[in-house]
Amino acid sequence: MTFTSLNVRGRDKRGHRLRWILFIPVFLALSTPVFAQSTTSADNQPPCPPDNNSCPSTQAEAQVQDSPGPSSGDFNMFDHSQPSRFWISGQVNVIDQWHPSFHSPYSGQNSFTAPAENAMSRLSTLFLGYRLTQWTDVFFAGEEFNGGGLSKTYGLASFTDMDVVRNPSLGPKPYVARFGIHTIIPLSDKLVDNDRTWSDPESQLPEKRIEIRVGKFSAPDFMDPNSASSDSHHQFMNWGLDNELTWDYPADTRGYTYGAEIEYDSPHFSARFLEGLMPYVANGLQLDWNLARSHSESLELEFRPQLFQEKSTVIRFLGFVNHANMGDYAEAIKMWQEGLTPVPDVTQTRQFGTVKYGFGVNLEQEVYRGVTVFSRIGWNEGQHESFTYTDVNNTISAGVMVSGRYWGRPTDKFGVAAISDGLSKEHAQYFADGGMGFVVGDGALNYGRENILETFYTAHLWKGVYAGPDVQFVQNPGYNRDRGPVPVLGFRFHVDF
Repeated sequence: MTFTSLNVRGRDKRGHRLRWILFIPVFLALSTPVFAQSTTSADNQPPCPPDNNSCPSTQAEAQVQDSPGPSSGDFNMFDHSQPSRFWISGQVNVIDQWHPSFHSPYSGQNSFTAPAENAMSRLSTLFLGYRLTQWTDVFFAGEEFNGGGLSKTYGLASFTDMDVVRNPSLGPKPYVARFGIHTIIPLSDKLVDNDRTWSDPESQLPEKRIEIRVGKFSAPDFMDPNSASSDSHHQFMNWGLDNELTWDYPADTRGYTYGAEIEYDSPHFSARFLEGLMPYVANGLQLDWNLARSHSESLELEFRPQLFQEKSTVIRFLGFVNHANMGDYAEAIKMWQEGLTPVPDVTQTRQFGTVKYGFGVNLEQEVYRGVTVFSRIGWNEGQHESFTYTDVNNTISAGVMVSGRYWGRPTDKFGVAAISDGLSKEHAQYFADGGMGFVVGDGALNYGRENILETFYTAHLWKGVYAGPDVQFVQNPGYNRDRGPVPVLGFRFHVDF
């Protein structure tokens, strides 16, 4: 979703092997002081068996947060005062990934690199906020990114590291990621407790309310959430498991836009609408402020029915419509066939006011306390150019996330999930004829769905310190049956403060 790319290559292959042979014992050594603690939970009761839903949750488990930003309580390096008008927090996320060499009879400009390689990304974020009145606050977030992703973040439609950006030319320098104003319009007198975050710093909220945010932000900050699969710093790392891949949400190349978001919240239903700026060109850094020709609308309806007693169910329906300077894949192929371009080039067919639309369904269901299954399904019309997120026209994913409470570590997380992505007929033909997207392009294509399996473990080592391994297995990288498969091994180190 965010940030820069820089490959680390050319190291001795034996060093790579040694590095990953040491991977597991080093992690275990770091975790030993924590794993050595009693297998009883925080209230000195034995952990509940998976089939016992009557067992109360521990105090520590109840404080675990799955929001994109850092949470309060015992899971930060420093305590965050509930009544304070100020909000100050931050986080550092480091991801190291490596893949071995894999089968590749050919490659192109945007191919996933076939020789073995590794890359490390580091993202640092500072969150600031101030509550002006009881129901109005201002927010700010500054970020700094260093390092990069595998293959300069090219070659996979569903990339393996959520922190990296799709533009390797951006340098490692601080930038403003978010700022704006947030206000709440109460619709009921009843207040409910709220775990404060940078985007909702109030300790209590009206049970029924309207929230309005205006400024600079990332659209997935407020839409398409999923408690089991939206937090790339504690959960899954893959783009397609953290976000709805077919949602070409308004964003610059770092993942941010200027806009407004308004939402209605009640105990069992929420509705969100977002208006945002689109970039001048696909994957561009500069946003187009001319709303007459370029803009984006997204609408999400969230239902929280009581389908199963004392088990959370959430169903979200997301739709979007983009108006931007987009091209047409069929027109690009036609121009190439007529000899007007050396290869199909969708950028030569761009027109302002072109419309692209799509939808997604986002599901999560608590099975047992601390065990949640989830799924996303998405589609967008594949005629027009993928513009802001990635080269995907249809996707389906499913997985499960499990709390470590079942083995006596209630603040640890384990997850496993699979995702399958596809292209429209025109989009696939465009790549087969040699066309390039801003993420994918091998110069040729033996089309097959890009399938990825990911599993992770995140250990809570101490206060706001987390670490753990991640493994992803990619079949048909870049939708190409002629290349791969390839495993990607990763390790994450994260600090909330």
